Amino acid sequence: MKADIVTYPDRELLALSLADRIAQELRQHLASHGRASLCVPGGSSPVPLFESLAALDLDWENVTVFLNDERWVPRSNPRSNSAMLRAHLLQGPAAAAQYLDLYTGAETPAEAAPALTEALADHLPITVLILGMGKDLHTASLFPGAPGIEQLLAADAPAVMQAAGGSEPRITLTCPALKSALFGHLVIMGAEKREALENARGDDPVEAPIAAFIGDLTVHYAD
Repeated sequence: MKADIVTYPDRELLALSLADRIAQELRQHLASHGRASLCVPGGSSPVPLFESLAALDLDWENVTVFLNDERWVPRSNPRSNSAMLRAHLLQGPAAAAQYLDLYTGAETPAEAAPALTEALADHLPITVLILGMGKDLHTASLFPGAPGIEQLLAADAPAVMQAAGGSEPRITLTCPALKSALFGHLVIMGAEKREALENARGDDPVEAPIAAFIGDLTVHYAD
């Protein structure tokens, strides 16, 4: 299924324009439901988007924010996505948002997953989802060919599970939880990722996890 790709002249305009669009989608849902949820990626690429979004006027007190996935490391670790989020999104007006931290301090992600699945239930379906994508076509912590990827992609998967891939244990929202989103956006930067995405259409999600989501997302692209 062909993705809807919005191309921007530069990354700054992408961040500003997409922040406005996401805020509008959240406001729309808040007006009709009183609560909204925002599920976001980690890494450094979305930092300009987060900083643009954090400054916008919104009923942040009634928005719950959580990550797509998290490395199983404490906030003091420089690889913590939660620390990045607190530094760049949960600031200014957005500091009033409710934050559901995927890292609980439990010994393993598998131990924490059932309680996180229960905690997340009140915030599904996701109102607005933002995904990133690696050059290998992974998204969240859904990695191509990784042990257990079939379970993470399964339609009956619980909302949160431990994931294999990367240099440390990870926890991730599963495919059905992510696909529940009412509004979905994928942010990619650079020609290499755009080419990889376009070649992924119709691929088996086990080998190209982003393929499970392409038809549900608006893709936002800048060089």
